[in-house]
Amino acid sequence: MKGLKPTLLALCIAGVTPAAMADIQRLDDSMMGNITGQAGVSIELETKIDIGRFLYFDEGALAIENISIGGAERTDFFGFGGIAGPTGTDRLDNIRIDIDVLADGDAAINIVPTNFAAVDFRITTGAWYLAATDGSNNSTDLIGNFFAEGLMGRGSIHIDTATDVMRFRTAFAIETMEFDVPFLAIGVRGMQITGADYDRSFPSPLDLFAEVDLYIYEGARFSNGWSSLAIEMPSFRADIGINELIVGQQSIGSIFVDDLAITNTSMRIYGH
Repeated sequence: MKGLKPTLLALCIAGVTPAAMADIQRLDDSMMGNITGQAGVSIELETKIDIGRFLYFDEGALAIENISIGGAERTDFFGFGGIAGPTGTDRLDNIRIDIDVLADGDAAINIVPTNFAAVDFRITTGAWYLAATDGSNNSTDLIGNFFAEGLMGRGSIHIDTATDVMRFRTAFAIETMEFDVPFLAIGVRGMQITGADYDRSFPSPLDLFAEVDLYIYEGARFSNGWSSLAIEMPSFRADIGINELIVGQQSIGSIFVDDLAITNTSMRIYGH
């Protein structure tokens, strides 16, 4: 109510008839508890995102051109027909976001498929490059022709009011990722990321997804104890394959990393 000016509030009250005023009752805390926050909110989402250019300025600039995030326009992935639902579009769809505020004040946000199918996605970008801002017009192309298609099985965000920690979890699989690194003369073709237990000889959709589990909070830096953005990743396991690695415009073969495990990872992020 503090945003409502007293004069406007008085006019609103003056316009209410005595009979209507008699029907207005004060709501105590127990009555408020019965009408708020009982079932939460669900949002069904369909969207496509296009960004002409993303720019980060420090002294120089980092730019990413022509970012597009949407659906993969197909339903079959990893040889499983219909795993992404009955129809394929260019939109991120089949997404439901359930939002609840729990009795202890915690926020729980679950991102799940609307129907019993994974959420398909396609991400493409143009050039990623560094650019001078001192008038020299110097620049370096970092990444080009980025393309990724894959699936998201689920996602969740939990904010704990007792610890002020946000926990972010998701399950994803990348069927194909391709990009070039021009300043190193490197190209990557047919990159796949799956769960570490996924067996390509006897594939099962139950083992398809790699799990990400992050704890994010305000924490002390390792160096001096000052404040920073803290990110903890207890464990990440995945299989990663590259069908073709190109160096200097020539293929040097394929790569497969079986059961990659990254554990006990802590990061502190801050300005300098």
